[in-house]
Amino acid sequence: MELLCIQSQEHPELPLAELKAVMECENISAEIDVITEGLVILKNISNDNIDSYYEILTRRLGYTHEIHEIIKESNTDNFDEDILSINWSEYIDGTFAVRVKRFNTEIGTVATERRAGSLILSNSDNIKVNLSRPETLIRIVVHKNDFYIAIERIKLNKKHFEDSKPHKRPFFYPGSMNPKLARCMVNLSRVKEGQLLLDPFCGTGGILIEAGLIGCKLVGSDIYWKMKNGTSINLDYYGITDYRTFNIDVRELKMYEKVMAVVTDPPYGISTSTGDIEGEDIFKEFFKSIYNNMRDDAYLCMASPHYVDLKPMADEIGFDIVEQYGIKMHRSLTRIISVICKKH
Repeated sequence: MELLCIQSQEHPELPLAELKAVMECENISAEIDVITEGLVILKNISNDNIDSYYEILTRRLGYTHEIHEIIKESNTDNFDEDILSINWSEYIDGTFAVRVKRFNTEIGTVATERRAGSLILSNSDNIKVNLSRPETLIRIVVHKNDFYIAIERIKLNKKHFEDSKPHKRPFFYPGSMNPKLARCMVNLSRVKEGQLLLDPFCGTGGILIEAGLIGCKLVGSDIYWKMKNGTSINLDYYGITDYRTFNIDVRELKMYEKVMAVVTDPPYGISTSTGDIEGEDIFKEFFKSIYNNMRDDAYLCMASPHYVDLKPMADEIGFDIVEQYGIKMHRSLTRIISVICKKH
């Protein structure tokens, strides 16, 4: 069986990297076929695993907008015949709608939706079209002359990433990371539900919110009491209860239990500092402190500015940089997202 993933095109690499990281940590066995940017198919999934894989991916992913189970693959010449060949009573019980998504094709969206809807109705009993609130969504994705006919089994909660933007939380402070990137970074850390995740520069708690919503146990700390307190307010607001927060300098951090993941956005820039250290020294001290608080198989995912070279610092402490991705923030700043592990 196959799952079709429609991904964000906000970044050329992060959506696919996030998908691969989740598949790795959740032991999802499937072949990844990248059709084009924003369109990925997971192939050769066993019938026994399809439901659990679907649930995990829809619950976790940030930069994937939709996931659908593929019913049939078709093309321009055989589209009508293939639509009619499907036993739609297995998929539709009540009302339905057809939605078309196009990649690199001149094929008309509305015409294809109407054509497919008419063909489905002509070959089915006791079903109706409902364009506003359908019980079943048939998603047809067209790439060049290829058609992927699929059904939405589980809906992703895309609304969450809009509703949880930093300024909509009870405690807000400028400069907070957007929730979609925070979720992606949590996923890049390969952490799983029930495992312990640490953010030692927790700020307003954006990273911890996303980790808590996928079921992680949380520890957050910040040198500023206001931030530590604000993080607790925000976590409570989202119904997240399995957390501890501390007002502490990262250099003094000594965890009773070593963590499975560290995900963080350390302060940087002319106007930021942490206690009595500034600039690149923040990153050096952070690496020193965090090393012994991580399990040997843990990952660190962190953000940093492009002008800070993390590699010599990481090498000195005993870390390997596994992956790095650049995000252009504005003309003078590119944010680098690094995935780091202990040297083995």
